[in-house]
Amino acid sequence: MPEELPQLDRETLRQWSTLSYPDLVKELCALFIGPQLISRDDLTGLIDRAFSRFRHKEVVHLSRLRNGLNVLELWHGVTYAFKDLSLGCTAQFLQRFLEKRKQRVTVVGRLPPSSHPGTSGDTGSAAIESVHGAKNVDIIVLLPKGHCTRIQELQMTTVLRENVHVFGVEGNSDELDEPIKAVFADVAFVKKHNLMSLNSINWSRVLVQMAHHFFAYFRCAPSLDTDPLPAVEVVVPTGAAGNLAAGCIAQKMGLPIHLAVAVNCNDIIHRTVQRGDFSLSRAVKPTLASAMDIQVPYNMERIFWLLSGSDSQGTRALMEQFERTQSVSLPEELHSKLSEAVASESVSDETITQTMSRCWEENWYLLCPHSAVAVSYHYQQTDRQQPSPPRCCLAPASAAKFPEAVLAAGLTPETPPEILALESKEARCAAMRKGDDWTLMLRDTIEKLSRQRVISS
Repeated sequence: MPEELPQLDRETLRQWSTLSYPDLVKELCALFIGPQLISRDDLTGLIDRAFSRFRHKEVVHLSRLRNGLNVLELWHGVTYAFKDLSLGCTAQFLQRFLEKRKQRVTVVGRLPPSSHPGTSGDTGSAAIESVHGAKNVDIIVLLPKGHCTRIQELQMTTVLRENVHVFGVEGNSDELDEPIKAVFADVAFVKKHNLMSLNSINWSRVLVQMAHHFFAYFRCAPSLDTDPLPAVEVVVPTGAAGNLAAGCIAQKMGLPIHLAVAVNCNDIIHRTVQRGDFSLSRAVKPTLASAMDIQVPYNMERIFWLLSGSDSQGTRALMEQFERTQSVSLPEELHSKLSEAVASESVSDETITQTMSRCWEENWYLLCPHSAVAVSYHYQQTDRQQPSPPRCCLAPASAAKFPEAVLAAGLTPETPPEILALESKEARCAAMRKGDDWTLMLRDTIEKLSRQRVISS
């Protein structure tokens, strides 16, 4: 986390209010990335490159629907999910620093699978898309066979670039972790082969995600001519709380937003907001909003630190207790600050499908199950007819990626041509079978890539 957060005055917010989404990302990144690291011109070029393959000319698009429902579509990138936004920029920054230092790295990662097909396959495909073809990055992804949707699997296995290496593993989440943990535990091996991971705890991803909140605010605020500035409520559907942490930072910087966090029935964040109960459930429950089937929302640590007035020792003590006992009751003052900063809701699968159906009936608009978690919060508020500020629901993925959930809602999936085309593309995926020594296979692949680098240089 940055030690200090810049404070944005009213005049800066007014100046920013007409900016495009990419230009907002540039302004925010320039606040945290000094010219001694990346010059302003270079920063502009890197961010433009990150967004060059988005299908929508605005990169991010606000759909204004009936009865005050605003849906911010964060999914117009190559893989149809919000991770294209932040990972695209992160990969550009990474490549920039590697070129400067004349270094290469090997990114090693797995998808965080659950027992339910369709878990966060979005991270793997977005990471592959963000670095494929890069001269100074190799990427190895372990894909749990049968634990992502068909579309997510094809998005990973049909990228036939020399620097992309995908393994299909016959294993569950814990089994997949073993070879990666074993490799990263060998510190000398990690150093020798320049290994790293590219996951959602990376600060640059949170930094880019702050732009969602600024863009939502400027598109939904009625007018910036009043004093104080009007509020906007941003509804954040979340699993690991990265988008929520970004919203809390934006709030602290002076953006007048109210935050509402919406989760599925894996409700650790909801319990923490409501009761200060930051504790694991017995198990992750598989849901239709599968990318949010998460037990440990690791960005909550950032939020605790932020709301405790940057109390590093207190935050560390909380997280160490959580590691040891898997259960923490937040101190009263911290819980009070959290529940002031954030409202929360937990949503069942039944509510998800009802929300998808209702949104279609009222607007002819298809929501993905994760977006439906946010929109269900909006419907609850409007049905109660409670006075509230304008509201914007973040939509993290396209419904096209979740045809099973669309069918479960009694609706007809719409599949874009780019996704249909995946079926006819050549796929490449090495097998890691039961009984194979996966750690050895992973080490061999990493060593082979290092040898190739030496030869090619």
